[in-house]
Amino acid sequence: MNNTKLKIGITHGDINGIGYEIILKTLADNGIYDMCVPIVYGSSKIAAYYRKNIGMDNFSFNLIKYPVEANPKRANLINVLNDEFKAEPGAATLMSGKAAFISLERATDDLKKGLIDAIVTAPIHKQAIQSNQFQFPGHTEYLQSKFGNNDVLMFLISENLKVGTLTGHIPINEISQYIKKDLILKKIRLIHQSLEKDFGINRPKIAVLGLNPHASDNGLIGKEEQSEIIPAIKQARDEKIMAMGPYPADGFFASLTYKKFDAILAMYHDQGLSPFKILAFEDGVNYTAGLPIVRTSPDHGTAFDIADKNMANPSSFRHALFAAIDIWNKRAEYNEITKNPVASLKRETTNE
Repeated sequence: MNNTKLKIGITHGDINGIGYEIILKTLADNGIYDMCVPIVYGSSKIAAYYRKNIGMDNFSFNLIKYPVEANPKRANLINVLNDEFKAEPGAATLMSGKAAFISLERATDDLKKGLIDAIVTAPIHKQAIQSNQFQFPGHTEYLQSKFGNNDVLMFLISENLKVGTLTGHIPINEISQYIKKDLILKKIRLIHQSLEKDFGINRPKIAVLGLNPHASDNGLIGKEEQSEIIPAIKQARDEKIMAMGPYPADGFFASLTYKKFDAILAMYHDQGLSPFKILAFEDGVNYTAGLPIVRTSPDHGTAFDIADKNMANPSSFRHALFAAIDIWNKRAEYNEITKNPVASLKRETTNE
């Protein structure tokens, strides 16, 4: 396997949020450079502004124009913004949204060209970034369009908890129309494939949550469990996927039943993300499963209320960086094994 350090592209997100603070605090750890070559797509001027305000006077970026120029022992930065952009901490503005898009677009293009190996995205403000060029609810949908994938999954991951969502950024009053057997089955398959391919888990166990209170109490409180969710689970099991449920969401987490499973499929955004952020906020990572590339991000937003106050915790961003490296390596290992299963079996036997 190739032992060359991975080039990880980092987008700066909304320049008026905590993006630069969590990036700078993460890259201040010299141990990062033993693991990867970080390349920030951003602005040296705006980085200097935040670096000064959080007291990191001894930190500096190696300025480059292209990923091939990156110094493997330094934090590298490609200037993608001109001097018209400036930081206005705590404010969602047209310029901050435009800056977020420019960074994301350049990093994504370099990823498609194979110039970098994976990307870690700092938080964007979903309204500020909207434009003629970006008309998506978030990163997930944008990357889905760029890489032409029909099936992707918002997958919140930590060491001990992994939660995927059937639906993403849609209004609550539209959720029920998406509770369909075929879509549920697609997401179960995506979780199963990701657990095997991206996390190296053999024969993973997947819990599926119900939509209605008490998972409908056998059809007394809504019909979606009986008509759509249970048939999808049965079909998955017919395909040798270890899917179980549907489980009532409240009791599932309160009773710690989630600890018995490798991953969970929630029916909608807040059903999955609310318990996830309570249980795993500091080490939680948002991963887009189903793409041909690796993209991770922290599990929080722009945090405008604490921007430029030296209060941001970089833990989730740091874990997102580590997760991108780990997933890329697991995926490479999986591809090697599936390409040559006999040789892999011989290696495993030799190592026993």
